[in-house]
Amino acid sequence: MQNLHAGPDFFDARIEVSGQLWAGNVEMHLKSSDWYAHHHETDINYDNVILHVVWDDDMEVFRKDGSRIPTLELKNVVSPELLEGYQQLLYRAKPVFINCEKNFNDVDDFRIKNWFERLYVERLEQKSVRIQELLESTNNDWEAVLFAMLLKNFGSKINGEFFLDKGLQLDFSIVRKTSANSQQLESLFYGHLGLLAESDCTDTYYLQLQKEYRYLRQKFGLDIVLEKPKFFGLRPANFPTIRLSQLANLYGKHQNLFAMCMQSDGLDSLYGVLESMASDYWDNHFTFGKVSKKSKKKLSKSFKDLLIINTIIPLKFCHAKHLGKDWNEAILFLISKIKPEQNSIINAFNILGRKTGNALESQAKIQLYNNYCTKNKCLQCAIGAHLLNRNTYF
Repeated sequence: MQNLHAGPDFFDARIEVSGQLWAGNVEMHLKSSDWYAHHHETDINYDNVILHVVWDDDMEVFRKDGSRIPTLELKNVVSPELLEGYQQLLYRAKPVFINCEKNFNDVDDFRIKNWFERLYVERLEQKSVRIQELLESTNNDWEAVLFAMLLKNFGSKINGEFFLDKGLQLDFSIVRKTSANSQQLESLFYGHLGLLAESDCTDTYYLQLQKEYRYLRQKFGLDIVLEKPKFFGLRPANFPTIRLSQLANLYGKHQNLFAMCMQSDGLDSLYGVLESMASDYWDNHFTFGKVSKKSKKKLSKSFKDLLIINTIIPLKFCHAKHLGKDWNEAILFLISKIKPEQNSIINAFNILGRKTGNALESQAKIQLYNNYCTKNKCLQCAIGAHLLNRNTYF
């Protein structure tokens, strides 16, 4: 097991040396003499090192008890071509986007497909950590976790964390109790997220919401919220006012939204579950008190796709694992039917020539770029390892 903290580089190794099986730790250096340069001979954390892996074995190394530590020298094992390829890949290529951009399309489709599926599952596993934390904070209330994650996604990148933070401060039982009345639920959302604190707005609908929220705040003992979400930098369709009304009406339609999402396996079925629009007041408003051109504020298909990608599928993944059910085929099939996201990372990969066909590929590419490409982890990447092992010159 790789150790990323103080002490030997790898723990719990099993290594056979001259017919003898050893159990212990492994340390790695460029030169054997680095053992003494780093003063490992006086550190008890290195007493159980069973193998010293070095590039250049320039001197013998001994434990405190005088016994010699077996050494594996790599300079005569690694081929010069592989080393040259790696050095050019990381240090001489001067890429515009990623290290292997000149050879990215040389990798066969089968290898790419398998690697992208592994990357996507890896991304789901990372998202599972956050979901598990939410489950612990809500006493394993899956409905409450769905609400928190939906609230975050309805807040978009600009307000997502603020929405999530405020959602976790709101007992989900209150949402359950008010969901039968969509206007009451809207007032709860607007008030709890700081959008009903204005004193100079004389709009009738706004005043009704204020009055309703004062009643709810007193009834449920809610705290006064001084912060409010941002509008700057958002398209009007993404304004918090519109998104919160759409979310309120979504919960007004479904009393058991989590169960419906988990039971809906097909994309069309999920689209139907997520169908929602803002209240009639917002037909000719984007903000309180300011009239705009009339239009229905429905959840778009592309926004539903984002909800499915970032909320529904990760929850399906975690819930299936929680129940001990097989999830692979159904989830991979579902994500592959969704159109790919559009962002700077995906656009840059598309420029390389291998177009992104679906959301599985776009999610995999985001994972690849953020966790491998930007960290120069080419040896841990199936693409980088393949290109290096075939002695490609970059």
